[in-house]
Amino acid sequence: MKLIVLNLPRDFEEQSLALLFKKIGNIKSCDLVLDKDTGLSKGFGFIEMAIAHDGELAISELHGSKVGDNKIRVKESS
Repeated sequence: MKLIVLNLPRDFEEQSLALLFKKIGNIKSCDLVLDKDTGLSKGFGFIEMAIAHDGELAISELHGSKVGDNKIRVKESS
């Protein structure tokens, strides 16, 4: 299941994003979208969970949770 994670802090790193979701289950891929000029996060990224059930669990556990000062949004990506 592919997820989009929104409202991440700008100083967030891809490794930190992967670790956040690895606590829920196995991930297939993790892509944090970066600004090409600054190299900083654009505030969102994509996670692909290995099992659909883990994706659903990640949404229920992480949507609305705080990362730094930001309340993140996690939903299924189309």
